[in-house]
Amino acid sequence: MGFTKRLHAAIMAGEITETTRIWQRPHVKVGGRYGFPGGGQIEVTRLREIGIADITAEMARRQGFDGLVDLLKIAKHGPGDRVFLVEFEYHAT
Repeated sequence: MGFTKRLHAAIMAGEITETTRIWQRPHVKVGGRYGFPGGGQIEVTRLREIGIADITAEMARRQGFDGLVDLLKIAKHGPGDRVFLVEFEYHAT
């Protein structure tokens, strides 16, 4: 599960613990651990599908973005239109 480079330090510090993704289908699973650039792993602790209208500016700021538009530019991966809220923990190795 990739993240924009500008978010890496905040994720590693535990300041960011969720991400919004727009996919055709889930690309992660709860309990799954995914490598993180520079070391460590992201463990998915919760995954739920939400509506596009459920994404708020506050949610975007919690995820390290300036606002809703900034988040939406990054969240869409490919042709999907399903919105997933992924909660996670960072584990250093």
